[in-house]
Amino acid sequence: MKYAGAHVSAAGGVENAPLNAHEIGAKAFAFFTRNQRQWVAPPLTQKSIDAFRNNCEKYDYKPHQILPHDSYLINLGNPGPEGLGRSRYAFNDEMKRCEQLGLDRLNFHPGSHLNMMTEEECLDLIAESVNMALSKSNGVTAVIENTAGQGTNLGYRFEHLRHIIDRVEDRSRVGVCIDTCHSFTAGYDISDAEGFKKVFDEFERIVGFKYLRGMHLNESKKAFGTRVDRHESLHKGELGDEIFSLIMNDPRFDGIPLILETPDESLWAEEIRYLYSLQK
Repeated sequence: MKYAGAHVSAAGGVENAPLNAHEIGAKAFAFFTRNQRQWVAPPLTQKSIDAFRNNCEKYDYKPHQILPHDSYLINLGNPGPEGLGRSRYAFNDEMKRCEQLGLDRLNFHPGSHLNMMTEEECLDLIAESVNMALSKSNGVTAVIENTAGQGTNLGYRFEHLRHIIDRVEDRSRVGVCIDTCHSFTAGYDISDAEGFKKVFDEFERIVGFKYLRGMHLNESKKAFGTRVDRHESLHKGELGDEIFSLIMNDPRFDGIPLILETPDESLWAEEIRYLYSLQK
């Protein structure tokens, strides 16, 4: 079973996210549990928690169909003690919010070394941050998203994801999310069937599909290997359509949220219908 959807708005309260997902025909959704561009956010109210759970039940969204995303401000590999402490506190809060909402995973960008430490040191720090968060929460999996490798961001190689996983103490609560745009611009050519097979054979060998907890289905504004993170709407980017047909017809991508983060939300309903139309 394929669960395709989009990263929808939670404006007005998290309880609105499942409503917004239902309105565009989504069978999965992502959302922010708090304002993603502020460090401090008020706690979830019991009223919002209950309404979110009720709306998910009403529209038949189970935890494995939902992929909440953490704040863009968080850097779990921040070399500075103050920035690292603030990031860890915020990430712990995000994990707790997922726990309160009855969700079983939280998607996050691994982190950036800011040219202040080596990649390996930063990856070790990220793993340490994940271990701390897991020790303070229950039932929520930390889902590492691969990146385009823009600037000093890590996670643009499968080996980076594996490095973190190998240092997480409870590997039953760590997973990965693969973004098609990020993969392509990071240098993984998934634009045709031959490249798709090669890349995901490599993914299986280095990381393993058993860790796959979600995907972001995005076109790319930028060309292959540019290491620039710029999403584009389906049919309008450098990646091409074939990758999406390959994913929608591959059982290895069943049972997880397949989330559009394409820039024109007015197209999401159409894009979701298009993805399902690809199934043979």
